[in-house]
Amino acid sequence: MKNKFRSKCLIASTLDIIGDKWSLLIIRDMFLEKTTFKEFSNTPERIAPGILSSRLKLLESLELITKRKLPKNKKENIYLLTEKGIDLAPLLTEIVLWSDKNVRTLNPEMVSIESVGFTDKKSKITEDAQMRYRAFVQNTID
Repeated sequence: MKNKFRSKCLIASTLDIIGDKWSLLIIRDMFLEKTTFKEFSNTPERIAPGILSSRLKLLESLELITKRKLPKNKKENIYLLTEKGIDLAPLLTEIVLWSDKNVRTLNPEMVSIESVGFTDKKSKITEDAQMRYRAFVQNTID
């Protein structure tokens, strides 16, 4: 993929890569240990198969995720975050905290941050999520 950026702005450039409505949800699902196309398809947000396929290809071309086969199952593709993708954990943490503070009045049915494990300082939450994901990847590919 040839990157086309709208400007030199750091925020705009990042949004040109992950600012669509689906990419961060796919990355969220990967942190929740989803790895297959089917698992990504079966979320409450119901991403269409064609869009999911194109986002997975885009994220792979940007080296945020990798696609591979499991050693024990050569038929099904699995998708895993790269270190570059794992580095997005602080962004997801900040979005969750901002949403809990500012969006709850608009969507009172949102889950509570406590129910999804946000009970510590945000740096600890982020580091723990990254560490858990790295361990998950190691267990998955071994």
